[in-house]
Amino acid sequence: MSKQLYDHLVRGEARIVDAPAAPVQPKRNQVEGDRNFELPTALYGITVGCYLGFIALMFAAFSAPAMIIPAVIFAVFVVAGFGVPAVWTRLAGNDSKAMTMGKFKNAGIMTYTGRLAPRDAAIQMLILPVLIVLWACAVIAIAALV
Repeated sequence: MSKQLYDHLVRGEARIVDAPAAPVQPKRNQVEGDRNFELPTALYGITVGCYLGFIALMFAAFSAPAMIIPAVIFAVFVVAGFGVPAVWTRLAGNDSKAMTMGKFKNAGIMTYTGRLAPRDAAIQMLILPVLIVLWACAVIAIAALV
């Protein structure tokens, strides 16, 4: 339990001291960060292409007039999901540049758990988008056979 002790103030035993001087802070303390995750732009382009390819395959296979609006909405979300971060990397004050494909092929990429070879990094990044496109192909094949 806690209780407030005001009796030392009433008896006049409390000491009044000056507040400690605040340290001088810089006007702006901005953390420098890498906004492009050091990966080549081509890998992001392939990822966007796979997601848009999934939407195009599903729309082509199951096309109906009612599917136009949802397909366009999904495509806009994909483009916005990758477009906004792409614009973010080009903002003023961002000194980091995306890694070129040549440098990526030579050096790979450093991750939290260690350096990854270019092939391994590309596989890790592109496995989900490629599996999604293959899933669309499987769904279309199943729908065609049933």
